[in-house]
Amino acid sequence: MAKKIQFSLVYRDMWQSSGKFQPRKDQLERIAPVIIEMGCFARVETNGGAFEQVNLLAGENPNEAVRAFCKPFNEAGIKTHMLDRGLNALRMYPVPDDVRALMYKVKHAQGTNITRIFDGLNDVRNIIPSIKWAKEAGMTPQATLCITNSPIHTLEYYSHIADQLIEAGAEEICLKDMAGIGQPALLGKLTKAIKDKYPEIIIEYHGHSGPGLSMASILEVCKNGADVIDTAIEPLSWGKVHPDVISVQSMLKNAGFDVPEINMDAYMRARALTQEFIDDWLGYFINPGNKLMSSLLLTCGLPGGMMGSMMADLTGMRTTINNVRKKKGEEELSMDALLVKLFEEVAYVWPRVGYPPLVTPFSQYVKNIALFNLLTLEQGKGRYVMMDDSVWGMILGKSGKVPGEIAPEIKELAKEKGYEFTDVDPHTLLPNALDDFKKEMDENGWDYGQDNEELWELAMHPEQYRNYKSGQAKKNMLADLQKAKDAKLGAKVSVEEATAFKHAVADPIVAPVKGQIFWEFQGDAEAAPAVEPFIGKEYKEGEAFCYILTSWGEFETIPAAMGGKLVEINAKQGAKIRKGDVIAYIQRDNAE
Repeated sequence: MAKKIQFSLVYRDMWQSSGKFQPRKDQLERIAPVIIEMGCFARVETNGGAFEQVNLLAGENPNEAVRAFCKPFNEAGIKTHMLDRGLNALRMYPVPDDVRALMYKVKHAQGTNITRIFDGLNDVRNIIPSIKWAKEAGMTPQATLCITNSPIHTLEYYSHIADQLIEAGAEEICLKDMAGIGQPALLGKLTKAIKDKYPEIIIEYHGHSGPGLSMASILEVCKNGADVIDTAIEPLSWGKVHPDVISVQSMLKNAGFDVPEINMDAYMRARALTQEFIDDWLGYFINPGNKLMSSLLLTCGLPGGMMGSMMADLTGMRTTINNVRKKKGEEELSMDALLVKLFEEVAYVWPRVGYPPLVTPFSQYVKNIALFNLLTLEQGKGRYVMMDDSVWGMILGKSGKVPGEIAPEIKELAKEKGYEFTDVDPHTLLPNALDDFKKEMDENGWDYGQDNEELWELAMHPEQYRNYKSGQAKKNMLADLQKAKDAKLGAKVSVEEATAFKHAVADPIVAPVKGQIFWEFQGDAEAAPAVEPFIGKEYKEGEAFCYILTSWGEFETIPAAMGGKLVEINAKQGAKIRKGDVIAYIQRDNAE
């Protein structure tokens, strides 16, 4: 009897791997029945990861969107699943236990059946609590192995983690090949090892197309017992996204597997609707480079979704590096030469910071170390000169245990700075927070929402939720959209348009010197460029706001003046600015 393979449509991740925002609620409601009519999907990824956050940034209530999108699939018997980042839940930094536990109750009530729990370090301590909370809430916990290639990421390494997660109650295992660099042979052996030991455990494979290995990996995992394969549809399939369901179905059908047929009429309608959403507004935030596959990704192991933001970083850095080289009488570097240097530096840095799997946010951290090393090496200052608190947090163990050993030179640098390494369970460092958010909801007269979903939203994404409630998020999104449209048309945003969206009481942050802007590195590079803070971020008086690389090669810290809320960014990452230029606008907390 032929092995039955089910397909999942990763509709959320299709968008997140391509651009900045997600479809609106009305668009999701329109396409859901067509996806169902395609008849080939046993599962659909409906939410999670950055879904809720980016919808807030677009001025839309994500809870209503999740409920609306899940409902038709629930009624049709198609399982829905979401992505969550374990300790970080749906954001880029750690989440208190009480907020994480509430998430599963909310998501189950909203109609999400399965939660895909992963940790960027494969530290089971960051996953196991979520398995418990998901089961208590009535969800199916799918625990995840983040796949990468290194001397320590072996069959035994992954099998041991799977043992611990299954023992903790995981009912499914996902092989998350986030960069598409997982070697098919290893993935096949890993699938077999898990299935032989735990035949009842469902295995789902998730592989991005990036460097081109994922189709071979799909065939290998299916031959060795996988049950579900994540797929995409045009016009967002392939590139840095996922293989198209048509090709996957054809390959597996001809290999003798029992796979569902595809209603091609419905496929073409879903394809047309997705293109309509792109043309409507989402396409203005899609990086064209994300439609391309590249075997260069194999050499650095970075996720394909990072390439757009990484190239923007590199473009800005190239000018600075070449200015330094020019002063030394050395030949300037082309973009291709610098890209190769960056990939080589990533390969150098990665083992020395303990081989963290290159997935959000740790892929960004490793890339950032390498990027700044290129500059400081040219300046004769050596490596590891510019590493922010987030990077040090990963190195010191505050985010969990890195799989490998930290290099002696980095340990020595930490000692010089007075930093201490820790092996503490990361989630124990965070005090519960729901009571404080309840107090804020009560003071503002805000409703907790159905099944406490609005309380949870505030607790999970406080700054974005406040901006959503005030209406500022919608204004910012419309401003971004207008600028993107004008840029595509080769036009400039008028002074009147810019002024209309700028907060009336915001204060400018002015460059005290000329140079090049460098922002704090943060955010979800798989969803959007990760080099600028989000609109609405709060700053304390005198807190570091950004950095300017001066013409004499030093970084000058620019403070956030009197502090407040970021309402507009005028200088992009790597932009050249003159003394007196406005970098951004901040609204003071007491402004009305």
